[in-house]
Amino acid sequence: MVTSLRKERWWAIIRAVTKTRSVSNNFVDLIVSSLMDERTWKIAGRVVDLSRRGMIMGVLNVTPDSFSDGGEFFSTEKAVEHGLQMAADGAQIIDVGGESTRPGAEPISVDEELRRVIPVIENLRRKIDIFISIDTSKSEVASAALDAGASIVNDVTGGRGDKEMMTLVAKRNAGFVIMHMQGEPRTMQIDPHYADVISEVTDFFRQQYARALDCGIDPMTIALDPGIGFGKTLLHNLELLKNLERVRINDRPIVVGASRKSFLGKLIGSSTVADRLPPTVALTSLLRARGADVFRVHDVRENAVALRVSEVILEP
Repeated sequence: MVTSLRKERWWAIIRAVTKTRSVSNNFVDLIVSSLMDERTWKIAGRVVDLSRRGMIMGVLNVTPDSFSDGGEFFSTEKAVEHGLQMAADGAQIIDVGGESTRPGAEPISVDEELRRVIPVIENLRRKIDIFISIDTSKSEVASAALDAGASIVNDVTGGRGDKEMMTLVAKRNAGFVIMHMQGEPRTMQIDPHYADVISEVTDFFRQQYARALDCGIDPMTIALDPGIGFGKTLLHNLELLKNLERVRINDRPIVVGASRKSFLGKLIGSSTVADRLPPTVALTSLLRARGADVFRVHDVRENAVALRVSEVILEP
């Protein structure tokens, strides 16, 4: 974390070099992070240092048709209980989603999505003091979730699905995850194709990052998710996972959501979802070394342990 003392020292240096006191806080944060070899993510005014300790984002699907848990946590009571357990198991973020984004999923109404997620977020916020993320592409849902206690907006469309989303994020100073997806959940896996998946995903991040800044979003609040499994073949997924640093722009944190994805089943020759846990854990360890900062997972305890062990080994 960029401490006040360290920042004050850099304030003095920057003022001396620029001969001015009119230097923005965002500029100072960017300079300090770069010079001190820190990667930070600002969430609702709190600055999180990800350079030596990554974050586990626990997946909480409040849907009846999730590919991973089959609606096991569809009721508010069970969803809250599971969220509390994930926090106890080591999650720093609980990602609450009320609309399935599995391949072939049909969209739901704003009212239905609100009915599913808001009571869960309100209950979790009363019981635990960790970051809560709302997994939605609708600004109306995101706004209500932020009112209920969320502080991160995780948008699978990267800000394209709702023209008001980026303006809302800027106004509320929320953390913002820009994810790449080719197509939409209903059709994204029919025939995904790229001339160069690395270049196209990176270009998308550059475009949406610039658009976010134009809308007034603090650059330090942005994180990037290459969208593993969202309009990608097995080979596309592997290419992205091998080249995470190439898709990173402006030293923003990389979020990876590979947990229980079907491509893992293809790699190990199994159609059973439970068999995807070992390769998910393996990826958490490997990808931390390859530059990933935030891991969106279903099995929090196993992945949290793997992440911490990896970071002990990686510590300079």
